[in-house]
Amino acid sequence: MSITRRKLLAAGAATGVAGMPWIGPARAQAAAPLRFIPSTPLPSLDPIVATSYVIRNHGYLIYDTLFATDENFGIRPQMVQHWEGAPDGLRWTFQLRDGLVFHDNTPVRAQDCIASIRRWSARDAFGQTFAGFVDGYDAVDARTFAVRLRRPFPQITAALGKLSSNVPFIMPERVAATDPARNITEAIGSGPWRFQAGQWVPGQNAVYERFAAYRPREEAPSWAAGGKVARIDRIEWLALTEPSAAVGALIQGEVDWYEQPPVDLLPVLKRDRNITIQNVPLGLALLMRFNHLQPPFNNARVRQAVMMAMRQEDYMQAVVGSPDYYAEARTFFTPGSPMSTGAGGAEAIRGDIGRGRAMLREAGYRDEKVVLLAPADQPIAYNQSLVTQELLKNLGMNVELVSTDWASFIGRRANRGAPEAGGWSVFHTLWSGADTLNPALHPLIRANGAAAWFGWPEDRELESLRDGWIASDDLNTQRTLAARIERRAFEVVPYAPAGKVEQPMAYRRNLTGMVLSPVQFFWNMEKR
Repeated sequence: MSITRRKLLAAGAATGVAGMPWIGPARAQAAAPLRFIPSTPLPSLDPIVATSYVIRNHGYLIYDTLFATDENFGIRPQMVQHWEGAPDGLRWTFQLRDGLVFHDNTPVRAQDCIASIRRWSARDAFGQTFAGFVDGYDAVDARTFAVRLRRPFPQITAALGKLSSNVPFIMPERVAATDPARNITEAIGSGPWRFQAGQWVPGQNAVYERFAAYRPREEAPSWAAGGKVARIDRIEWLALTEPSAAVGALIQGEVDWYEQPPVDLLPVLKRDRNITIQNVPLGLALLMRFNHLQPPFNNARVRQAVMMAMRQEDYMQAVVGSPDYYAEARTFFTPGSPMSTGAGGAEAIRGDIGRGRAMLREAGYRDEKVVLLAPADQPIAYNQSLVTQELLKNLGMNVELVSTDWASFIGRRANRGAPEAGGWSVFHTLWSGADTLNPALHPLIRANGAAAWFGWPEDRELESLRDGWIASDDLNTQRTLAARIERRAFEVVPYAPAGKVEQPMAYRRNLTGMVLSPVQFFWNMEKR
């Protein structure tokens, strides 16, 4: 019998351990493995096709990147040893570090980098922008390649060193040649750990073993940059999805690190002196995403009406409960980051239900059905959906909450048809602050119609402002443009911000050297 959440909360750690499901002893070896409970079990292997954070984290274990983002938001070389741009900005040359090899013991070549960049840039929002500037690629020699541009692109290293989904990981050319719309089937990288494909079943446990031939940079680690020293020989990701059982396993020492413990179980963990709890930097943005193709949310004034009536605190309370773990964020860019201005936010999100109703009438809403898509097995998204169901009813809208599992949700949100024909009107999700730092990185600020993320907003002015931001390398100009982008976004409403929440993680104190980052990295850590 598993530990119940009620028992854990009532009696603390001592109560539940005896009833916790047995996971089994660590494999006999010189050093014990690091056992990690990810936010969700690993569903697939392709970090380019999917934006899933669990797949991104998997990617950082096995792949490396040409450039990387450090803790000061700076871009630093990673696989690259030397690079330079031509005086006219139309050609960039990159030389790889010596001794880089893939897990199949083949050398990393210029052709591998070119193929990987091409595939990444077909899927990623920043990459797609980058691809629009590219005229072609040249393999100069085995370790050197060049990018030819149609016009200068000041953000080239920022694009190749972006921190979060989709990350431009470098794969062997034969793997990167896979159609960008299809998942890769071979997880071969040149990073610190090898993926043990024979020990993985989708949605179940995953195993990684240290790659002895990996050569880290001789620098201190800083987020994704610097020296990625693998001090752990074996890493095991466990498909332990019942929170009470996961908490019990951490307390008992059967696992070392729990990525996303529920906030209501944190008091239990805090009572254990062997456990450290820390918030993930930059937090998570909660948001409401509209379908811009279908009524009623193809009308910007209807979107504005709903946003006007939103109370961010209602959403954050539903997700984390405690004000210790949330803060209002009427902004489209990560609060506290250089580009976050909040221009227009205070006027657009007021929690004013009366004004929202009036705006809805003025917009000409005619009782069209609103299909609210809600994945019941994803608590953060589902709890937000319940708040929105009540909000839309109070606004006088004809709302139907469609509860699904995650797999069905993923399939249905890609349907661009009318809600009554299997489509949808609105859904909730969350986004890491690492992905919303600026206009180039932020995929949900895109308003490029059919090529945009699910919801497919279209607005030429928003896209033009974003293009101007990307073309600039002056910080003051970028900040001015970021404010204009935010103000325009509160008019267009590609999505409605629902607040910022902190995501605590918990790990045992015998796990040392953790690189605290918005991404869960495993290098530099030791298990004592």
